[in-house]
Amino acid sequence: MLPSLTFLKHQLEGVLRNKFAQGHQTSGYLARLEQLPASYDAYLEFAHSLADLPMRDNWPYYEPDDLQEIWRECDPDRPQGQIGVLNLKDSAKRVEAGFLASVCGSMLGKPIEVNPTLSELRQALTAAGEWPLNDYISEQALQALDRRHWSWFETSRERIRYVAPDDDINYTLMGMMALEQFGKGFTKRNLRDLWINHLPISTTWGPERAILVRSGISYLEHDRELFNHSEIEAWPDFLVQDTELCGATIRADAYGYACPGQPALAAELAWRDASFTHRRTGIYATMFIAAAIAAAHVLRDPLEIINTALQFVPRRSRFYEITEDCLQIVANADNWLEAYQGIHQKYKNYCHCQVYQEIGTLINTFLFAENTGDGICKQVMQGNDTDSFGATAGSLLGVYFGPDSLEARWLEPFQDRIHTGLSYFHEQQLSRLAERIGRLPELLHTGQQRIQPSELYVNENTDFGL
Repeated sequence: MLPSLTFLKHQLEGVLRNKFAQGHQTSGYLARLEQLPASYDAYLEFAHSLADLPMRDNWPYYEPDDLQEIWRECDPDRPQGQIGVLNLKDSAKRVEAGFLASVCGSMLGKPIEVNPTLSELRQALTAAGEWPLNDYISEQALQALDRRHWSWFETSRERIRYVAPDDDINYTLMGMMALEQFGKGFTKRNLRDLWINHLPISTTWGPERAILVRSGISYLEHDRELFNHSEIEAWPDFLVQDTELCGATIRADAYGYACPGQPALAAELAWRDASFTHRRTGIYATMFIAAAIAAAHVLRDPLEIINTALQFVPRRSRFYEITEDCLQIVANADNWLEAYQGIHQKYKNYCHCQVYQEIGTLINTFLFAENTGDGICKQVMQGNDTDSFGATAGSLLGVYFGPDSLEARWLEPFQDRIHTGLSYFHEQQLSRLAERIGRLPELLHTGQQRIQPSELYVNENTDFGL
C-alpha cells in the first residue's frame, strides 16, 4: 500500500519549512506545491527538486552533514585523542551511575512530558507543596498542572513500580547493542538491522519512524537484490521532515559512556548514529552531548567540559552560536533561575524537541547542580521535553559526579525492574543492565565485542541471519 497523497503533501510542506529554517531559498515553492496535479509522479518529482535548493544570499551559516566537512569546520585545536587519565574501573562505575541517573531523570520527567514551561511547573508544584522539585511527580501536582502525559499511570510517584518503557532509554540500549555486537566500527547498515529487529514502529517518532519504514522497505528490496546499500546515507534527505529535532540527540549517551576521556571518538560514533536519521543541528547536538559525557569521565571543571564539547561542533553553525550564547548567559548568572530566565527570554520559541533552548537548560543544570539528584530536578523544572533532557542530564551528571552521588531513594521505587519498549530484549533487572552497560568502556578499549555479530547476523555480504 502506497502512502496517501495527502500524507506526501504534508511531508513536503514540512520539508519546505525545514529548508527555509536551514537557510535555503524556498520562495514560491509552497505555491508550486499547491498547484501540483494530485499524482505520485508529480509529488515525487517535486520532492527530488528540493535537494538542489540554493542557499539565501544573506545566510551567514555553513552547516555540513559530511563528517570530514564537519571536522574542517570545528576548532582545529580540539583534542584528537585521550584527555585526562584513563581508569577503566572508575569509568565503569561512572557509566553505571550515568545510566541509572538517566533512567531516574527520564522517569522524573515522563508524566509531565507535555511541553510545560518553568512558570507552569512552578505554579503547579507550589500548589502541591512540591516546589522546588525533590522527588518524582505526584498525582496532586499533575492535577494542579491540569495536563499530563499518557504514561502518568505508571510514572507518577504513587504508581511507580518499575522503570516504565521510554524511547530515550530504548535508544541508549540500542547504542549499547551496536557497540557490543559490532564494536566502534559499526555501520549504518548495522543500525538498520538492529532497528528492524528491536524497535517497534510505535515507539518511534518523526525522522526515526520515517527511516524505520524505509529500513523495512530496504529489507524487502534486499531480499530481491534490489537494495543499493549506499542509499542509506541519503535517506534523511528525501521526504523526511524535522531532521533537526532532538530524536538523534537522545541517542548520544551510549557513545559518551563508551569513550572515557575520548571526546573525538565519542563525537564520531555519535555522528554515525545521528546522521542515519538527522541533519545539521540534529547531528551537532548529538556530537556535542556525546563529547561532553566522554569528557565528564576525566575533567572536573563543568565549564571546561562544555567548552571541550563545543570544540566538536562546526563553528559557523546555528547550534554553535546559540550554545555559546547560552553558555555565556549561564556563566554570568548568579543562580540557575536567573540563567533560565535569560535563556528562556531569548530562545523560548524553540520549545519541546527543538534543541536550542533545551541545550541551554542542560548547560544551566550542569553548571549549577549540587549533585546528581539535584541536577535532574533542576533540569525537569526547566520544562520543555522533560523526560528526554531529564535523561540526558542524568547521563552527564551521573558520569561527572560518579557513584554514590544519587541517593538510593531515587532507585528504590523501581524495585530493580525495568520494562523496555524493545523487541527481543529480555533483561528486566535494572542493576544487571547497569553493570552490562558499564562494561562498554572496556569493550571499546580492548576491541573485544561482548557478542560476536556472527551469533546474531551474518556478515555484510549476505542477508540477515535470522
